[in-house]
Amino acid sequence: MGFGPRRLLFLFHYSSSAREEISSTFPAAAASTSALVSSAESILREQRSRSRWNFLRSILPANGISPDEASWIVIRLRNNPRLALHFFLWSRDRALCQHNLSSYSAIVHVLARSRLRSSALSLLRTALWSFTDSRPRCILQTIARTYRVCDSAPFVFDLLIQAYLLSLKLDDALSITRVLRSRGIYPLTSTANFIIRSASKLRGSAAAVELYHELFSNIRPNLQTFNTLLLALYRDGSTEKSREILEQMGRFDCKPNAYTYSILMAGFCDKANVGEARRLWDEMAERGIEPDTIAYNTLIGSYCMMGDVVVADELFRQMVMREMEPTSTTFELLINGHYRAGAAGDVEAALLLYADMKQRGFRPEVETVDKMLDQMCEKGRVGQAVQMLREEMRREEFAPSRRSYELLIKSLCRHGRMEEALKLQAEMTGRGLEADAEIYGAFICGYHNAGDLQKADCLRKELVQFSLEGKCNEMPS
Repeated sequence: MGFGPRRLLFLFHYSSSAREEISSTFPAAAASTSALVSSAESILREQRSRSRWNFLRSILPANGISPDEASWIVIRLRNNPRLALHFFLWSRDRALCQHNLSSYSAIVHVLARSRLRSSALSLLRTALWSFTDSRPRCILQTIARTYRVCDSAPFVFDLLIQAYLLSLKLDDALSITRVLRSRGIYPLTSTANFIIRSASKLRGSAAAVELYHELFSNIRPNLQTFNTLLLALYRDGSTEKSREILEQMGRFDCKPNAYTYSILMAGFCDKANVGEARRLWDEMAERGIEPDTIAYNTLIGSYCMMGDVVVADELFRQMVMREMEPTSTTFELLINGHYRAGAAGDVEAALLLYADMKQRGFRPEVETVDKMLDQMCEKGRVGQAVQMLREEMRREEFAPSRRSYELLIKSLCRHGRMEEALKLQAEMTGRGLEADAEIYGAFICGYHNAGDLQKADCLRKELVQFSLEGKCNEMPS
């Protein structure tokens, strides 16, 4: 985004007093040479870090300093941007200066010229929040007006656009972008990508594609641009429009990467077209593109969804042999795949995956834990299932679900382990999870099968008393 001072003048031609505003960037221009500003600069540069702030406070007026004076101090410190930032925050947080848009602009310029992106962005977002009455063009005008005196960098205008996007103000970001474009000032490709990514999330893929054609008529797109568009189409279920984006990629000689293929494969996987997804996988290999974790997870998830856990397990082994680190998602997909396989599922394989997942430091979600409990209970390994839940509950952030308790209680009752089931039910109630008809049915069946007809009858009456609808399919007539 290159431009000179003359282009900056055009940014605020709509202001009748633009020339006066440029020549008097900070109305108290004499502050640039005042004794106060010079003394403050000297103290900050020369005093030791521990004593400088108390010393500086002692020379400031009781009512603090003006935004213009603060701005000039910041500008004087522009070659030491971290010290300038420390001073700005110190004066703001101690209410020594009521900063305005101009003083915020000064510190943002100083940070932008030094490429301190995160600090500059943070202050810009604070300014947008603090000066909500200021229109985007007014803020742009202030930044343009203070640009030269702060010896800033073009990057500052990208930061302003990004600050609006991070604040979910897409229209304001577009307004700024269009004003700049009308003056021949174009955003960086990364900023333009950020715009279309935000548009896709807030307004869908159609808006993202429309903005692509608008923004990239003067700047060159990159691979991230096209991946952003493909992902937007995928999220909207419009993968049939991906061909147009792939044609654009070819036009700009932009080669796809593993992430590109992952998005395309996911589109086919969601439509249960694992064959076409596998074709893309093979094409990726032919092109010498090494699949990444996302690509593996995409194909593993597809095979698991189709119930082909054998192929999914083989892909996982291949992944490990290539020394690629699986993610928590990898393990959850495989465990869910074995769960979906039902009676044909290999509980031992699922347990090994679960143990590997834990050993790698991943924390399984409660849904994954419940599926493991269900598999073990179905195989008659309720004791092991109870032990697994107990181990997970040692994690402070883990909270068992109603289903966790129901699975274990029903299995314990089926196996006649009524005392253990009662303890779990009491624990469940202690967590605010009241027993429902299924729980009552499990206990009624359990006591009936154990020959304790009195307790079974008592629970039947209690079930009616609480008007809990339900029945126990296992109870004999």
